[in-house]
Amino acid sequence: MPEVSKPAPAVTPQMAPFFAAALRGELMVQQCADCGASRFPAREICPGCLSRAARWIKVSGRGEVLSFNVMHQVYHPGFAAEVPYAVVMIKLEEGPAMVSNLIGVKPHEIRCGMPVEVVFERVNDQVALPKFRPRAAG
Repeated sequence: MPEVSKPAPAVTPQMAPFFAAALRGELMVQQCADCGASRFPAREICPGCLSRAARWIKVSGRGEVLSFNVMHQVYHPGFAAEVPYAVVMIKLEEGPAMVSNLIGVKPHEIRCGMPVEVVFERVNDQVALPKFRPRAAG
């Protein structure tokens, strides 16, 4: 049976700055140029003040596990070898939340509030994905 590759996200014009930064090993989120609220993913309008003015800012890549789900079923053949794996919601120190994966820890050891830091997995020449790994508290 031939190996099936994982799907890669499309690099849309709206998210292009995020993916360009990820290829450089930097995590960036969108920030409202008027009220300063940070958000992810990119949106045309700030949900706080409805401004259309935005910029991309580099963030620390540190945060904590807000929520998680352990996947035991194969929903796409490209992920079959990784089951079980965790899909996590990470709350970044700068405020926004991001869905990703947690690596370097067994799924049954994940806990809400666990401190994490970003690492990047290069998928292809256009896409590197932020993943997270546990970090020491503090």
